[in-house]
Amino acid sequence: MKQLYTLLILFTGTFIASCEKDRFEDGASGFSLSSDTLHFDTVFTSAGSVTQFFLIKNNSGSNLRIDGIELKGGNASPFNMNVDGLPGSRFSNLTIEGNDSLYVFVSVNVNPDTQVLPFIIRDSIQISVNGKTVFQQLEAWGQNARYIRNQLIRSNTIWDNKLPYVILGGVLVDTPATLQIEPGTRIYLNADAPLVIDGTLLAKGTKKDSIVFQGNRLDEPYRNFPGAWPGIIFRGSSQKNQLEHVYIKNAFQGIVLDQHQSSEPKLILNNCVLDNIYETGVLAINSRLQANNCLISNCGNNISLIYGGNYDFNHCTVVSLSTNYITHNKPACYAANFVKQNNRIFSAPLKLNFVNSILWGSEGVVENEIVVEKEGAEAVDVHLDHVLFRAKADPVNTRLTNVIRNQNPAFDSTDVAARYFNFRLQKESPAINKGKPNVLPQDLDGNLRDALPDLGCYERP
Repeated sequence: MKQLYTLLILFTGTFIASCEKDRFEDGASGFSLSSDTLHFDTVFTSAGSVTQFFLIKNNSGSNLRIDGIELKGGNASPFNMNVDGLPGSRFSNLTIEGNDSLYVFVSVNVNPDTQVLPFIIRDSIQISVNGKTVFQQLEAWGQNARYIRNQLIRSNTIWDNKLPYVILGGVLVDTPATLQIEPGTRIYLNADAPLVIDGTLLAKGTKKDSIVFQGNRLDEPYRNFPGAWPGIIFRGSSQKNQLEHVYIKNAFQGIVLDQHQSSEPKLILNNCVLDNIYETGVLAINSRLQANNCLISNCGNNISLIYGGNYDFNHCTVVSLSTNYITHNKPACYAANFVKQNNRIFSAPLKLNFVNSILWGSEGVVENEIVVEKEGAEAVDVHLDHVLFRAKADPVNTRLTNVIRNQNPAFDSTDVAARYFNFRLQKESPAINKGKPNVLPQDLDGNLRDALPDLGCYERP
């Protein structure tokens, strides 16, 4: 009898331990979702899927039984669901161990329709636990687009603003063709898609309807990654290019200018912004460029001018602050009259003028935000005329007229964590009223400049 009692105790203890091991949370209060809505930023029709995920969290120490997970739109939904590695629109009797989570992946494919404006797509996922039901909302913005893949433009062509352009594989504008881009046009380029100009590019936007070039990944976190597409390349035969109210962002190299022998500029930039460029904002090789009211900001190397050339920057703000993606460790502007190839040095005349401009960068790493180098006998003529710049020493081979050295320009506000950069001027900025008059009547915002204009691309009202 004593042995039977002992066995009964052992059996009871084992049964209790087993029950403890497999005990389930008897209520639904022990679980939560990592978010209540999955937001998909603009997804282009026919461009493939974009995937995000959310977590079903078991916040208790006991196992949690999920009665059901259901994509309410079923197989007809533009969204697709994957739970615990398995695709499907409905799952039942799933278990989440104590203090663990279950990943639910959701992708979206947007089919094209006839709409011109962006449109919204919605669905939901229902999660049922012990009689309690919660919903994960799904929301995506779809956008019809025109797709161009590996295109050679041989005749004069106009891109209008009715639908955005998604470029895959690149576009080459042949000689002597002209690509004209209308105000308000949006161009989204893939990682393998440079815009190469052998002919002419005329992209003339307005303050209200600017033209935008950027990468074609608009979902987080990719939408803010620099180096998302190669850039715009103006090769040797290209000429008479004009960009006005154009915004170029997130490229590997923003603008590349190859050699140019004509007496007129190869490229004129009016009221343009080049931002968050991984390698170089403007790279020019023995070329000719005129830039007016331009902001060139937060690039690996904002401006690099090599092997001579002729360049004019009027009322430009050239500034780099270290961000989450790009560390500021190169001068805001580098200029040289030479290039090295195969251990040989080739030189050419260099002429560079900055007028009513700002050259600045975050302090701590780069000592001189403008660096001028000279090799060989070819002339170097660099002039900083009414310019605020930061440098430990004045640049060599450079004439200085009414410059402001090493005074913080007091930009309006910057927040690296939030990726917010406002390079307009505060009222106490030393750049206010320090400009040379009658250079450009309006600023990048379209504001009129007064008799004593401010330095940089923005006039403080």
